[in-house]
Amino acid sequence: MWHPALPYWEFVVRGVAVYLFLLVLLRVTGKRQVGQLSPFDLVLLLVLSNAVQNSMNGGDNSLVGGMVSAATLVALNFVLGLVTARSKKLEALVEGRPQVLIHNGQLFEEVLASAQLTHHELQAALRQAGCASMHEVRTAVLENNGAISVVKRDAADLTQGSTNAHPG
Repeated sequence: MWHPALPYWEFVVRGVAVYLFLLVLLRVTGKRQVGQLSPFDLVLLLVLSNAVQNSMNGGDNSLVGGMVSAATLVALNFVLGLVTARSKKLEALVEGRPQVLIHNGQLFEEVLASAQLTHHELQAALRQAGCASMHEVRTAVLENNGAISVVKRDAADLTQGSTNAHPG
């Protein structure tokens, strides 16, 4: 229980490698808030954590090995948070940039597709912001954290926009 099968440094190296691999993998697959995870996303995360467990601990089941691995992941996450807070370039690389989904009632389908968001998810965010349709939206932005921020058009914009609006 107290005697790990591997040297301590190997747990650290394995933890760093797995953390960075998962960070890149999850960054490439898109943005979603934890509260917005579908059942499929949640299952994927649970299975993913089980899949990488042995690569992190090298088959070691000692208490110390688990503690070193856990401490490595928490420390690496903390350091990455500090570094991204100080470097806008690294922040953009790790967290991405906000993406405009709707501007003045016009939906950008290519952004919606690249973000892997469905029309249903977007409509739910609009309803939550009190918008019945996209024409009521000045701007809808997919934020870095996966949330969708919606800014409603004011009454003057809606009146002017209704004369130029087209169905769709």
